[in-house]
Amino acid sequence: MSEVRADYDGAWKEGVEQYFEAFLEFFFPEIQAEIDWTRGYDFLDQELQQLMRESEVGKQFVDKLIKVWLNDGKETWLLVHLEIQSQVDPNFAQRMFSYHYRIFDRYNQEVVSLAILGDNQANWRPQEYSYGRWGCRLSLQFPIVKLLDYEARWLELEQSDSPFAVMVMAHLRTQATTQDLAGRLRWKLSLIKRMYELGYSRDKISQLFRLLDRLMTLPPDLDLNFKAELERFEAEQQMTYMTSIERIGRAQTLQESIAEVLKARFNHVPPELIEQLNKIYELDRLKQLLKQASITGSISEFQQKFSQENTDTSA
Repeated sequence: MSEVRADYDGAWKEGVEQYFEAFLEFFFPEIQAEIDWTRGYDFLDQELQQLMRESEVGKQFVDKLIKVWLNDGKETWLLVHLEIQSQVDPNFAQRMFSYHYRIFDRYNQEVVSLAILGDNQANWRPQEYSYGRWGCRLSLQFPIVKLLDYEARWLELEQSDSPFAVMVMAHLRTQATTQDLAGRLRWKLSLIKRMYELGYSRDKISQLFRLLDRLMTLPPDLDLNFKAELERFEAEQQMTYMTSIERIGRAQTLQESIAEVLKARFNHVPPELIEQLNKIYELDRLKQLLKQASITGSISEFQQKFSQENTDTSA
């Protein structure tokens, strides 16, 4: 059976955006403990992309730049530069160095660079880039997490309630089943059943289901089998709420409808607005946004009201 392409980059990007604090708590707990989460944080991805060369667009990695505040009582903030690399790249350390100094040069602010290595080569562990001559030396060392190391910590993953325990298991089993898609189907069912058994909330299951669906890609025939097996499991559990498949399917339909209405009325919909819409799974809210899209006077008016609703929801 031929290999299907897993969306490693898209799944990890969405996971970090949805669960940034949980991400740091799981992979870098010492960093998570020093951030003042009451002040929030800001993703500066558009600013980061402006610093990157156009020739690098489309490579297999995820870049994130996040502004955070420290909890040391001082009015200080720093930038977290995060790379999630899903394949071996001999130039990776140099790119980390290049991005780091470009960010520092742009903001004149302390930068912390971190890397998650999601490749399948156990010995590839770039952690430093340096050069020097004639007594002059410059270097960058950066912390890394190697996802393959979690194979030896599988029991720990199973006992964790972090969304990134699920992400790591899905990532590793996706890599292990590139030529065994029937096996991938079984693992995908197993991981989703585990979320139900751990008592995850409806919204958390829906969000993680979307991430797993992007990672553990199946061909159409096996995907139909997967959905049938999951619906059978949910029916046996006598779920009192809408199944994850139904919920995500309806949410995605509404998300697409909102984008189509806005595009038909105003010709262009900003990509960042589409990304924000695709993170919403509450059906009632999506229905309200669809109605708003049909009566709003402009894209900017829609974005303003949408941003205000996001602020009200998170408050």
